[in-house]
Amino acid sequence: MAKKIVKRVQPTKTAVGKVKKAPPPKKPVSVRKPAPAKATPKTVVRKKTAATTESQLRTIDKDLVHLLNKRMELTVEQLTEIKDRHAIWFDPNADQALWERIEAESGGTIPNQTLRSIFREVLSASRSRVKVVRAAYLGPPFSFSHLAAIEHFGKSADLVPVNTIASVFEEVNRGHADYGVVPIENSTDGRIVDTLDMFTRLPLRICGEVQLAVHHNLLSRSARSEITEIYSKPQALSQCRDWLSRNMPRARTIEVTSTSTAAQLARDKPGAAAVAGKQAAVQYDLQIVAECIEDNPHNVTRFAIIGDEETVPTRKDRTAVLLQIPHAPGALSDALQSFKAFKVNLTWIESFPLRGPETGYLFFLDFEGHKKDATVAKAIAALEKKAVRLSVLGSYPRSAPIE
Repeated sequence: MAKKIVKRVQPTKTAVGKVKKAPPPKKPVSVRKPAPAKATPKTVVRKKTAATTESQLRTIDKDLVHLLNKRMELTVEQLTEIKDRHAIWFDPNADQALWERIEAESGGTIPNQTLRSIFREVLSASRSRVKVVRAAYLGPPFSFSHLAAIEHFGKSADLVPVNTIASVFEEVNRGHADYGVVPIENSTDGRIVDTLDMFTRLPLRICGEVQLAVHHNLLSRSARSEITEIYSKPQALSQCRDWLSRNMPRARTIEVTSTSTAAQLARDKPGAAAVAGKQAAVQYDLQIVAECIEDNPHNVTRFAIIGDEETVPTRKDRTAVLLQIPHAPGALSDALQSFKAFKVNLTWIESFPLRGPETGYLFFLDFEGHKKDATVAKAIAALEKKAVRLSVLGSYPRSAPIE
């Protein structure tokens, strides 16, 4: 193994012979680094951002309140100048123009239907300042008829629930209500017989419509496995019959007068459930056990606004008539040629046996166009020549289905 060589440092001699010691090694000079700048904590950044956002929100809220109040003041001023009291609540051309303008100007994240709801309530509150309108609907509250009434008139109108479709017609016919809201047709079950029958009994007009996309839900306070009874009105149970038979085969279905009544029973009775809308779940504090259980995903109910209103053409109208023709072979075919001759699109036809000893049928017809349109007027005149009886139930603006 090689020896480790250690080199000794010899002390140096001075001129006088003294030994000078080697200087001690220098200590390293420590360079003091500047302290790093303190990073701003994320929480502080968040607080500043939240404070800025809150300030912006307060400013926007203030501006919105001011603008909505200004909008209402101008609307009231405009309505006060209208001489026709009915037009205060019923001006389909003005309403349609507003909805189209809102949709055209909407480029943000708020859905058109939400914007429409906001403006509808501003209009409803403005109109109520000038004239309070009373509208009867097939109740109880939070039924689909109630939702249709809110959609058309807004919550500031005097909305009155009644127990039957016949009662809605009678309230309007007696002058106890300005308008009525009744279901007339469903995309799954077809005609609402009670409504069409009342048009043969009382001289009221259809002056508007609301189409609602109807979604049914299974509501209860019990677990799905514990449900033994399911309540709802006949139409709702019919529109969900396939789902119920597949998914709730052991539960007994029981018909009641309305979906709201069904929701009340589901709230109060253990093991009970209701087929109803989501609004009923909120109102009656129920859990949604299963949602959108309707068999037809495009399930739409059309509601008629009934009254004594003459509407003006809007370019997007329907007209409804009651027709009685001779009870003879080919009489219906001959009558319907009037629509083909004048190129009027017939959209719906229903038949009813005549009451009493008379043999024959009464027909309910619905077709596109306004009775004041030239082609529609000619088609009605030609139809009348072949009829035993013809009653125009009214022309009214068409509406698009609303979710």
